[in-house]
Amino acid sequence: MINIKILSYKSPQRYAVKRTLLAALNELHKTYPDLKTAITEVKELSEMEKYTAVVILPSLVVNEKLVCVGRFPSRLEVDGWLRSAIKE
Repeated sequence: MINIKILSYKSPQRYAVKRTLLAALNELHKTYPDLKTAITEVKELSEMEKYTAVVILPSLVVNEKLVCVGRFPSRLEVDGWLRSAIKE
Protein backbone atom coordinates (compact mmCIF):
# COMPACT_ATOMS: atom_id res chain seq x y z
CA MET A 1 0.00 0.00 0.00
CA ILE A 2 1.32 3.39 -1.00
CA ASN A 3 -0.10 6.40 0.84
CA ILE A 4 0.10 9.63 -1.15
CA LYS A 5 -0.71 13.15 -0.01
CA ILE A 6 -1.09 16.13 -2.30
CA LEU A 7 -0.49 19.33 -0.35
CA SER A 8 -1.77 22.64 -1.67
CA TYR A 9 -3.91 25.49 -0.49
CA LYS A 10 -5.40 25.99 -3.97
CA SER A 11 -7.69 23.47 -5.64
CA PRO A 12 -6.46 23.93 -9.27
CA GLN A 13 -2.91 23.12 -8.19
CA ARG A 14 -3.98 19.97 -6.35
CA TYR A 15 -5.95 18.96 -9.45
CA ALA A 16 -2.93 19.40 -11.74
CA VAL A 17 -0.69 17.30 -9.47
CA LYS A 18 -3.41 14.67 -9.11
CA ARG A 19 -3.69 14.31 -12.90
CA THR A 20 0.06 13.75 -13.15
CA LEU A 21 -0.10 11.30 -10.27
CA LEU A 22 -2.97 9.34 -11.84
CA ALA A 23 -1.09 9.15 -15.16
CA ALA A 24 1.94 7.70 -13.37
CA LEU A 25 -0.24 5.25 -11.45
CA ASN A 26 -1.93 4.15 -14.67
CA GLU A 27 1.47 3.21 -16.10
CA LEU A 28 2.53 1.44 -12.88
CA HIS A 29 -0.62 -0.66 -12.84
CA LYS A 30 0.53 -2.25 -16.10
CA THR A 31 3.52 -3.70 -14.23
CA TYR A 32 1.93 -3.98 -10.77
CA PRO A 33 -1.78 -4.72 -11.37
CA ASP A 34 -2.45 -5.40 -7.67
CA LEU A 35 -0.84 -2.17 -6.46
CA LYS A 36 -2.97 -0.47 -3.79
CA THR A 37 -2.78 3.27 -3.25
CA ALA A 38 -4.53 5.85 -1.12
CA ILE A 39 -4.55 9.46 -2.31
CA THR A 40 -5.39 12.27 0.09
CA GLU A 41 -5.68 15.94 -0.79
CA VAL A 42 -4.48 18.05 2.12
CA LYS A 43 -6.03 21.52 2.14
CA GLU A 44 -5.70 22.64 5.77
CA LEU A 45 -2.77 24.94 6.44
CA SER A 46 -1.99 23.37 9.82
CA GLU A 47 -1.81 19.89 8.28
CA MET A 48 0.39 21.05 5.36
CA GLU A 49 2.83 22.74 7.74
CA LYS A 50 3.56 19.35 9.32
CA TYR A 51 5.42 18.50 6.10
CA THR A 52 6.58 21.80 4.57
CA ALA A 53 6.51 25.56 5.02
CA VAL A 54 5.64 25.94 1.31
CA VAL A 55 1.85 26.07 1.08
CA ILE A 56 1.17 28.29 -1.93
CA LEU A 57 2.61 25.88 -4.52
CA PRO A 58 1.88 22.15 -4.47
CA SER A 59 3.96 19.55 -2.67
CA LEU A 60 3.78 15.75 -2.67
CA VAL A 61 4.24 13.23 0.14
CA VAL A 62 4.68 9.50 -0.53
CA ASN A 63 4.48 7.15 2.47
CA GLU A 64 5.03 10.09 4.84
CA LYS A 65 8.17 11.18 2.95
CA LEU A 66 8.16 14.64 1.36
CA VAL A 67 9.33 14.02 -2.21
CA CYS A 68 8.42 17.25 -4.00
CA VAL A 69 8.20 20.78 -2.57
CA GLY A 70 6.66 23.86 -4.14
CA ARG A 71 6.47 22.80 -7.78
CA PHE A 72 4.63 20.65 -10.30
CA PRO A 73 6.46 17.32 -10.76
CA SER A 74 6.67 15.52 -14.08
CA ARG A 75 5.05 12.12 -14.62
CA LEU A 76 8.49 10.51 -14.84
CA GLU A 77 9.49 12.00 -11.48
CA VAL A 78 6.28 10.74 -9.87
CA ASP A 79 6.83 7.33 -11.44
CA GLY A 80 10.31 7.18 -9.89
CA TRP A 81 9.04 8.10 -6.42
CA LEU A 82 6.29 5.51 -6.60
CA ARG A 83 8.67 2.80 -7.79
CA SER A 84 10.97 3.63 -4.87
CA ALA A 85 8.02 3.33 -2.49
CA ILE A 86 7.18 -0.09 -3.93
CA LYS A 87 10.73 -1.29 -3.25
CA GLU A 88 10.67 -0.11 0.39
